[in-house]
Amino acid sequence: MVPPPRFDGVRFGTYIPDPTQPSQAAAVQRLEQFAAALNNGGGAEPKRRWFRRGGSGAAAPAQSGIYLDGGYGVGKTHLLASLWHAVPGPKSLCTFVELTNLVGALGFQETVRALSGHRLLCIDEFELDDPGDTVLVSTLLGKLVDAGVKLAATSNTLPDKLGEGRFAAIDFMREIQGLSAHFDTLRIDGDDYRHRGLPEAPAPSADDDVVTKSAYAPGVTGAALDDFPAVLDHLARVHPSRYGALLEDVHAVFWRGVVPVTDQSTALRLVVLADRMYDREIPVVASGVPFDALFSEEMLAGGYKKKYLRAVSRLVAMARDGAERVPPAV
Repeated sequence: MVPPPRFDGVRFGTYIPDPTQPSQAAAVQRLEQFAAALNNGGGAEPKRRWFRRGGSGAAAPAQSGIYLDGGYGVGKTHLLASLWHAVPGPKSLCTFVELTNLVGALGFQETVRALSGHRLLCIDEFELDDPGDTVLVSTLLGKLVDAGVKLAATSNTLPDKLGEGRFAAIDFMREIQGLSAHFDTLRIDGDDYRHRGLPEAPAPSADDDVVTKSAYAPGVTGAALDDFPAVLDHLARVHPSRYGALLEDVHAVFWRGVVPVTDQSTALRLVVLADRMYDREIPVVASGVPFDALFSEEMLAGGYKKKYLRAVSRLVAMARDGAERVPPAV
């Protein structure tokens, strides 16, 4: 429940706004103001009382949270982690999936108790992929807001559009609108910084080169060499909440025979793995199809389009790291 290793050292001052995108500098300024308010005592507040000073004429409370909306690669997670670093605890930062996993591990009431004393809860990659998550998260965040917890979240989807294209969102509009009401939305425009002005992704290696390069990986014992189809099969037998644990002591990943992923469940598991690898700054060397050909046009046109595009963006960035950091085969 803390920022992943890639974002250990980020701060508002290390975020470099694109001068052609004013919304980026505006988002930094707004988040700095939000952090300042929390540092000045605007964090967790006592639970509501029957009688409060000021009576019915008291000023309405400030918005409970900030919602960073924008395309992949505009630095939303950088800014979310910067906010987390700028605010004193108790506080937590997790992905949306990790939050739902926490409820699964602790139970709903215990999760509410564990988080109700927080000053700030940051939620990265906010997604609503099924009706159960919609009701669960809506109820959880409502209780945390009642307890005075401030919220911050990132997503590629506006809060009142969450779930569209993935389930019958109209049937759960009350819960979705309840979630939206907790947040002030900040739109962050821009191009994917991971590839802005950089050369094209490196071409896939040959199978034999992947094996040879794995022997020269940084920290040889931390090089994971696998056939890509076997990786996908293994992911199906491990809960996504454990994908981070799979990467413990792994310093470089080598995949032979990358093939297009045509099954949606498999593709979503790969998205989670790519996120955890990216968090840990793991370089990738692979043979087979290039990463920008992982998902079909049909899949990229569906409800999970933004997840797949984010995964491709991150895998290409890690492949570029692999080309630069792993010595060539000899």
